[in-house]
Amino acid sequence: MSRTRHNRDLIAWQKAMDLARVIYSQTEEFPKSETFGLRMQLRRSAVSVASRIAEAHGRLNDSEMRKGLGAVRAAINELQTQIELAASLSFFSTSSSEELLDLGTRVAKLINGLLGVLETDVEPPGTRELANSPSA
Repeated sequence: MSRTRHNRDLIAWQKAMDLARVIYSQTEEFPKSETFGLRMQLRRSAVSVASRIAEAHGRLNDSEMRKGLGAVRAAINELQTQIELAASLSFFSTSSSEELLDLGTRVAKLINGLLGVLETDVEPPGTRELANSPSA
């Protein structure tokens, strides 16, 4: 894959930053009892998504970038779980939680698109057979 010069050029990173900003805004009105609880966890998770995209972009090869983007997908799943929990506790309105989940899904789709264009590791023919042979 031809790399962009900077992670800021990635649409996935840009959308993840939008998601983080909306999370910060939407969690501002959480109950004071959640200052160091779910509010902080949502914010950390949202920042983690954008940060992991930046980190993955900095990997030296496509294989390593794929691993990093796998971590991004896991972080998005974690964030969406926290959004659903916050919504079930009535910390988010239905429309806010739907907006946040939709933004998360858009970022996940962009990550899937990046994964689709990255070269996968291709083993040379016969490598697997050699590794599994009794003399190996």
